Amino acid sequence: MTKRSSEAHMVIGYGVLIFYLHDSRSLKAKRSVVKAIVGQIRNHFNASVAEVGAQDVHQRAEIGFALAGSDHRLINTKMDKLVNFAEDLGLAQMIDTETEIVHM
Repeated sequence: MTKRSSEAHMVIGYGVLIFYLHDSRSLKAKRSVVKAIVGQIRNHFNASVAEVGAQDVHQRAEIGFALAGSDHRLINTKMDKLVNFAEDLGLAQMIDTETEIVHM
């Protein structure tokens, strides 16, 4: 691995959004909601987004996301906006979030 100058660095913000799907009675119904949430976040924030856990639980969705850039403050702001956006979609009740920022 080549050592880069102290000027160049990458900031990665990532997290998991955990939702409770009140009206989901089947995995098919859950997939519809998860697909909508993932698509909306992906399109609005140009982020990597995927269901990352609880795939076999029809009333719980765990959706992971990642953003990359060079400015810590910008990534932090985008993550806050992403979390608020996902909650404001109103497609499911957000019950927990975990986020982290790392510098490379």
